[in-house]
Order: sequence, then structure tokens, then C-alpha cells
Amino acid sequence: MSDEPKAKKNKGGGMKMILLIVIAMVIGGAGAAGGLYAAGFFSPKDEGPKEDPNKPVLVLAGESAEEIAKAHAVPHGEGAAAAHGAHGKGIDLPAPANPAAYQASYFQLQTPFTSNMSDTDAFAQISVAVSTYYDLRVIDAIKTHEMAIRSQVLMMLAQQPEETLSTPQGKQMLQSKIKGIINDILKQKTGYGGVDNVYFTNFVIQ
Repeated sequence: MSDEPKAKKNKGGGMKMILLIVIAMVIGGAGAAGGLYAAGFFSPKDEGPKEDPNKPVLVLAGESAEEIAKAHAVPHGEGAAAAHGAHGKGIDLPAPANPAAYQASYFQLQTPFTSNMSDTDAFAQISVAVSTYYDLRVIDAIKTHEMAIRSQVLMMLAQQPEETLSTPQGKQMLQSKIKGIINDILKQKTGYGGVDNVYFTNFVIQ
């Protein structure tokens, strides 16, 4: 009889100890969960900025620039507006590190550029072609905005002295300037450049 209350007391003390351990585990678990939550463990994954569907893509050797452009086509009017709004002045598309692995596309501007020189009565007549390693959307953009391109190129051409354009270095400088003008207009109009090089298919000063 005398041992029974003592047994009950011991049993009660054991239950309290278990209860305290469980509470401690719950509190500890909650603290750990709070720490993980604060660290973003339970937050939705940050997927980063989505790729712009209007952005031209590089064309691998053997692929069709036209088919690649069709595969990435977006509804009419959405692409250029979205790209221009997202990028403001637009961005340059980088040249591939290994050009041999990609397919170059060429486009000849049909009408030559004809302009007087800045320092003589002579005039220059220049036929221009361009190349790109990106899909056909770059060339389509050149066709669409050819008037703006022609205007800027002719204004620049009229500022060049005959002596400069008569030298190989002067012609290389002109190539670089024309490339810059075309890419700048494409960036303004579509959000992206993409022209890799400019070629002279005819160059006459007379």
C-alpha cells in the first residue's frame, strides 16, 4: 500500500519529462523550419528572366536559317514591340566564338548607295551585302527597315572625303561604319542587332 503513491508519482514525473522533450522537439523543429523559410527553402524557385521569343538564335552548320526562324516565330506585332519595350535601345547579339560551327546567311541590298564626296565633285557608288550567323529574322528585319538604313548610310557616306575612301584602310573603316548603322537601326526597330559583317560587291569612285 505504501509503495503505490510513490509509483504513481514516479510515473507522473516520467510523463512530464517525455512531454517536455516533445515540446522541445516541436519548438526546435519550428525554429529550424523558420530558418529554412527565411533562407527561401520553401519559396518558389526563381526561374530568372524568360528568354525573349523574338530574339534571333544562332544557326548551326547544316541547319536552315529560314526553318529556324519559322520554328521561333511569334504572333505578328508581339515580338518587335516586346523586344523594344524590354531592351530600350536594344542589344547587340554576340558573334559566335567558333564561326565554323555555324551557318552564315548572306543578303545583298539590291540598290547601290550613290553619294557625292564631302571634299570634291566626285561621287561614290557602292553595292553592299551583309552576313549574319543568326536566323532569317535578322535579314527579314533588314528588308523591312531598308529605307531607314539607306537614309543613314547615305548621310554618313556624304561626309566621307574621297581621299579616305580611296585607301584600303578607308574602305575597312566604311565597312565598320555601315555595319554599326545597320545594327543600330535593327536594335531600335526590333530590339536586336545581329549583322556580323558587311561586304562591298561593287565600289566605284568617279
